[in-house]
Amino acid sequence: MDDKTRYWIDISAYDYETAKSMLEAGRYLYVGFMCHQAIEKILKAYWQKTREQVPPRTHNLLYLVTETGLKSLLSESQLDFIDELDPLNVASRYPEHAASLSERFNRQDSELVYVKTGELFQWIKQKLS
Repeated sequence: MDDKTRYWIDISAYDYETAKSMLEAGRYLYVGFMCHQAIEKILKAYWQKTREQVPPRTHNLLYLVTETGLKSLLSESQLDFIDELDPLNVASRYPEHAASLSERFNRQDSELVYVKTGELFQWIKQKLS
């Protein structure tokens, strides 16, 4: 595996571990944000490996899934999760969205997002082997 792909995998794993830290600290809004980051970066690892080019500067998970060709391989529940995760990147950065997300994200919801992120992360990582 080339160094650029390895970089994206490593930073993705780091973000996933950060999501765990946020979950343990009760900072639930940031669990969703870091889970988004983890999936974004593992998708960029897949982009790097399969296209042998630097991934685009986008945070749009659906775009990355579509353009890498992974969309046709994902299950319906995985695609639904991508749709759920996608807005958490931007929404957590702006006050008008963060307030409603903070109300929505409790420990149970955050744990579910964390677990689903781990499953999707592993699924994509397997595709890199």
